[in-house]
Amino acid sequence: MTSGDKLAKLATLIGLSHNFNYLLPLNFTAKLKMTDPSKLSVAVVCSSNMNRSMEAHNFLAKKGFNVRSYGTGERVKLPGMAFDKPNVYEFGTSYEEIYRDLESKDKEFYTQNGLLHMLDRNRRIKKCPERFQETKEQFDIIITVEERVYDLVVLHMESMNSVDNRPVHVLNVDVVDNAEDALMGAFLITDMLNLMAKSNDIDNDIDEMIQEFEERRNRVILHSVLFY
Repeated sequence: MTSGDKLAKLATLIGLSHNFNYLLPLNFTAKLKMTDPSKLSVAVVCSSNMNRSMEAHNFLAKKGFNVRSYGTGERVKLPGMAFDKPNVYEFGTSYEEIYRDLESKDKEFYTQNGLLHMLDRNRRIKKCPERFQETKEQFDIIITVEERVYDLVVLHMESMNSVDNRPVHVLNVDVVDNAEDALMGAFLITDMLNLMAKSNDIDNDIDEMIQEFEERRNRVILHSVLFY
């Protein structure tokens, strides 16, 4: 099966067409129109800024979104050759450096488990994993991929003094941390953001858009509105 066939199969499994057009209620569709997705500033956040957030980052960037990606952990952790001996790196360590380190430890093992492939993709997107709690960037929408990460993002945002009074919508879409689910999660996140990019007033429309997405995808989306 080619990579294109695999993408098509995954898209079919989660009910997405190749160009991400989808059916919406007529009364809601009438309020929306196509907008430039690059006008929507988006962050995608997982734990180590390695798999789920980077798969979504890669996909969203190709679709024209203004996207950054982050992790919320204290350090970057990747599976090691033993369950109790993960590979641990500081945020800011380049993907290239991590790739070379794992390659030197056991190239065959880390090729077979997919880590070298993942790191090769990552180093083509940006230099290194970044920690969300250390960024000064502001976003319209922050997408997290598990509830624990969502809680850490909300906690960090609430700990900051609101200066600009700029709203940011924090949303959680649960994605299992493996390669195939990360790809499916990237499809789902893109589907949701494509809908939101069509809104002329996201602050007023977002609750209705979330409800529509939940009903179509049979997903529960956590949502908080916070301020910079």
